[in-house]
Amino acid sequence: MKKVISSLLVAAMMTIGFATLVSAQEGDSLAATADSTEEVAPAADETIADQAQEGDVEETPAEEAGTDFVQQLKQKYIEGDPLWMTPVLICLIIGLSMSIERIVYLNLSTINTQKFLDEVETALKNGGVDAAKAVCRDTRGPIASIFYQGLDRADEGIEMVEKSVVSYGGVQMGLLEKGLSWLSLFIALAPMLGFLGTVIGMIFAFDQIVSEGQVSPTTVAGGIKVSLLTTVFGLIAAIILQIFYNYIVSKVDGIVNEMEDASISLVDMMIKNNASKA
Repeated sequence: MKKVISSLLVAAMMTIGFATLVSAQEGDSLAATADSTEEVAPAADETIADQAQEGDVEETPAEEAGTDFVQQLKQKYIEGDPLWMTPVLICLIIGLSMSIERIVYLNLSTINTQKFLDEVETALKNGGVDAAKAVCRDTRGPIASIFYQGLDRADEGIEMVEKSVVSYGGVQMGLLEKGLSWLSLFIALAPMLGFLGTVIGMIFAFDQIVSEGQVSPTTVAGGIKVSLLTTVFGLIAAIILQIFYNYIVSKVDGIVNEMEDASISLVDMMIKNNASKA
């Protein structure tokens, strides 16, 4: 719950900062436009200087393209109405933060399973259960945690070891899948918020048509364009989060398969080395 609250706070701060930046740049652009209307025609030397600057800009098309893309993105954000675009942006930011946290956690949970099995088997042969438990303590990841729980029940018999491994394997699986339900929620919520903004924008467009008493192509086309922007942003956010979600699920499935195979190997090793009571 604390992670969810912290993610919401981070998303809120980033969204407020983005909206403030967009508003400030919009105000600067309006002020610059007002000042330009009051200026006289530039002199010949100023024209030459402007042409020289344009030549310098043309020498870096990549930077110009990147700047144009950011400006267009901000402009579309404003046209789509920040009131409806901001919730979609919040879903995207929170979903990305949760995805990055899960990816880091799963990568840290991945180990060389075969090497770990060899180390545990060697420790069982040379030092017994205590040496194998020491190897598990020094190794990160769910597989090492499951092995430690199984080895800790070695004195209670092999059946108790199997039950302990199965029970703690379920606990570790829950830790691996932690937060995926929230991520799937944001994947479904982002396009729904976009559709909501589209529907409300269409209602406003039709209200304007009713108030004017006539169907103006400019009014209809402009209203539909602005309302559809929320849907576009919602779908883009859902697509990005869906890609991360599928990667995380595939990563979890791989780790779970390794956990199951390693658990069987642990029982076999303990029986082979007489590390538990019959």
